[in-house]
Amino acid sequence: MKLHELKPAPGARTKPTRRGQGIGSGMGKTAGRGHKGQKARSGGGVRPGFEGGQMPLQRRMPKRGFTNRFKKEIIAVNIEKLNRFENGTTVTPEALLAARVIKKTGDGVKILGNGNLEKSLTVQAHAFSSTARQKIEAAGGRAEVI
Repeated sequence: MKLHELKPAPGARTKPTRRGQGIGSGMGKTAGRGHKGQKARSGGGVRPGFEGGQMPLQRRMPKRGFTNRFKKEIIAVNIEKLNRFENGTTVTPEALLAARVIKKTGDGVKILGNGNLEKSLTVQAHAFSSTARQKIEAAGGRAEVI
């Protein structure tokens, strides 16, 4: 079989129904919209969420919570992810970004203590958990807050 011999399966491509094209088409006169009424009119129909005058679900549900405008987006990095760096390296948020450990720096990077660290690194981050700090120093490295 060659590319020029390809054709769609039978019945896969159908012509669009031409509405309002006479009674013989089966979609003539009212074009499948029925007789009169809001839905028969041009631009007719109700807006999304309208329930015929009944109190809509969106308004029946209680309001809840709020959006904190001052929220900081702190990116968490577990200590086990730092093993990909060489011994003696200074690990900064930019280095984490370059090594694709994180996708963005956000408002800061926090190092968490999940996993083990086998390398001696100088880690610079905006925050450290207490276990992360202990593990970095136990491996012979330094944890510096920037």
